[in-house]
Amino acid sequence: MRDRSESAETISTATGKWFKFPKLWKGHRAPATALNNPPSTTDGRRSPKKEEKQEEILSFEQRLEGKQFFECSQLLIEVEERLFGEKKQDPTPKEHEEHTAKLAENYRQLEAGVLKTLELSLSPEELKMEVLLSAVKAMVLEAEQDKRWTQRTEASPVWRPGGWRMLHDEALRNIVEWHMDSPSTPANSPVKLSSVQEDITSMARQLKVDLLLVVNAVKDCYPPEMDICNFYARLYHQTFSARLRKIADFGLDDRDCTSVLQWVNDYYPGILQKPELAPHINVAEMGKLLPEEVLEPLEEQYLNKQQDELTSFIQRVLEEAKEKWSKGEEPTSEDGCFVSTVAYDIIQCIHGMVTTTGKVVGDRHKAQGITANVKDLMYSFKNFQNEIIKQNKVNSRSFVKAKLLCVDQFSEVLQKQNMLFTDDVRQECLIILGDMRRAAHEYLLKPVHEALKPQYRKIGTLDWLNRRVFENLLVDLQQELQVLQGSSATSHQKLIDQMHQEVTAEYVKRLLKGELKLKDKALQLKACEVVTDDAESLTRLFVAMGSKEDWLKEILTKIADVLKLQDVPAIQMQVASLGTEFPDLSVRHVSALLKLKTSLSRSERRKVKDTLTVTLSESSSEHTRTFFSSVPVK
Repeated sequence: MRDRSESAETISTATGKWFKFPKLWKGHRAPATALNNPPSTTDGRRSPKKEEKQEEILSFEQRLEGKQFFECSQLLIEVEERLFGEKKQDPTPKEHEEHTAKLAENYRQLEAGVLKTLELSLSPEELKMEVLLSAVKAMVLEAEQDKRWTQRTEASPVWRPGGWRMLHDEALRNIVEWHMDSPSTPANSPVKLSSVQEDITSMARQLKVDLLLVVNAVKDCYPPEMDICNFYARLYHQTFSARLRKIADFGLDDRDCTSVLQWVNDYYPGILQKPELAPHINVAEMGKLLPEEVLEPLEEQYLNKQQDELTSFIQRVLEEAKEKWSKGEEPTSEDGCFVSTVAYDIIQCIHGMVTTTGKVVGDRHKAQGITANVKDLMYSFKNFQNEIIKQNKVNSRSFVKAKLLCVDQFSEVLQKQNMLFTDDVRQECLIILGDMRRAAHEYLLKPVHEALKPQYRKIGTLDWLNRRVFENLLVDLQQELQVLQGSSATSHQKLIDQMHQEVTAEYVKRLLKGELKLKDKALQLKACEVVTDDAESLTRLFVAMGSKEDWLKEILTKIADVLKLQDVPAIQMQVASLGTEFPDLSVRHVSALLKLKTSLSRSERRKVKDTLTVTLSESSSEHTRTFFSSVPVK
């Protein structure tokens, strides 16, 4: 081993002075021995052998070969400072030139070693992380030295600035591009993929593997301020984006178009949001993989495809239902109820396709657009029901009962799942469904009303006051209501509700016809008692059948009170109360009711009607019901 004095070269200056200049290629002490083996002592003095071992020198070449890049950088910067910096010494011009050339060559060697190491950053099987750590520290040190030279007035050496950070960034960019161009992770899939799908999937798998490596290992080799995880993420984002853009520019079939959109809006964001990556990557900063001008035609192609598929599916479901009815078949029966799967099948398809479309295009509102044709298809559904009613086949009534279930199911989805439809489609479909429900109710209830007509005609007559008329009506009504069985529980309840309203309206209409004249108080009290009892009996019957419209009883009760009251002010108050509760009560209705009480003069009737006019002009339409609009009066 050389003596320490031999580790320096004697250099003569122009003034004749001599000084010691550290030999570049001999370097610094090897740190391992001094750190790991504390010096031994003999009689309080250090052992000569240990001292000699502590002073062991490693040359630049040895450190470079050992991939001690950080120590190499320290050594070169020290020599650089002695040649050019603040610690500048004055060798002869020839010696200065020789040392400068040697230093430049060593810098080239260091740069090559560091860059080669950086190129293996994502190859853990070929590179130890401590070597990468040393290379990164060297790069940081050299970048700091570049910065120091920008702040000096002396002429810098030719290798300054070295642009080490730029070289680092370019090296990593090259790695990323090479990995994405030649992914080592195959696109394993149970489904046969197209060539485009294979390329995209392979790149994405490689991206995921590499970013996980960066987060789990590479990150620890960099200072926090370099934010290396986000740097790599941006590189992969830019590279993946460029590759996808090239793919999109070629024109894609529907399958590949869908795949590109899925990666842009769903799969790729899903990778970055994995728990292992999310804390280290600023996803929002990177934006979408493709710009809007590239995405728009892809989205249009995909949305058109989805809309066509949805439309075709709904048309097919409706055609199958029509064919079944045309053949005279009965709808499916479950628990004594006729059911149809038309609405269920269509709703499931709409929900699935809109949800999927929203993920693929990354926008729920755009996804709603595929349901634009649903309103036209709903008109087809309505026309189908109209045809069933019009032809009135043997199986028409059972099909209409089954369709009521569909109407209820469609209505519930339109009201509760706004995300599936645009507002205009939703509102128009609800109107169509309302028309369908009314038409179905009318078709199913019309025969019942026809059967009850003989009893209806006797309401408001003298026989009616004897109570037997209404008792017979209730008996017939109870029998006829059995015919309405066969629709689902919810649909049947709404049908019974409607029947309850219509029977009550028919009762009031017949009463207001004025066939019975209540000339005195006794008759008026009798009529009040009959109407009150009828209201109670009618409500009891319909509630037992499942009706929720028990509020109808209040109408008959208030009418009974008007018949009973003798004082005009009291009658005015009762009519005002009725008008407030039911703002569709008209002067015609009140006039017909008051004419039953022949004991009232024309002027008294006018006072009561004026009271109603004032009440209606001042009342608010909030929290009110309608009823009298369904009661025609002459």
